[in-house]
Amino acid sequence: MRVEALAVCLRVSKGGFYWHFTDRQALLEEMLDTWEKAVTRDIVARIDSQPGDPRATLQQLFELTSSADGLAVEWAVRDWSRRDSAVAERLHRVDNRRLGHVRSLFGQFCADENDVEVRSMLAYSLFIGSDFITAQHGDKTRQVLQLAVDRLLSGSWD
Repeated sequence: MRVEALAVCLRVSKGGFYWHFTDRQALLEEMLDTWEKAVTRDIVARIDSQPGDPRATLQQLFELTSSADGLAVEWAVRDWSRRDSAVAERLHRVDNRRLGHVRSLFGQFCADENDVEVRSMLAYSLFIGSDFITAQHGDKTRQVLQLAVDRLLSGSWD
């Protein structure tokens, strides 16, 4: 999108746009910085500020990260990353940071490293992909997701 069109959408003059951003790329960088801060640093800080059981912390993390607004932005950034290597690099960094935090929480109650990795990847996959799946479970759609989370948070797979 060109700066002129952005200025119209934002209801500012072209000069007003340049008052805030040196160019279109500066706007895009600010958007990514804001997204990264909101979906990584802010959430981790919020979760870590409330000490407690790691299972309860993970449950709270799942609840915090499943808002429809947040997921829409998440999908947009992921789509953008397919066409822009700089965005893909940033997404890679965000995914690694998020997964690292999830691993640290699972690692507090899972002794086996493979178990920690499997649970972390499945939990993250649920977060990223569950809304892409259009299959329905009747009136139990949300219950099925909660059951999956409950299994991931259980002490054992048995």
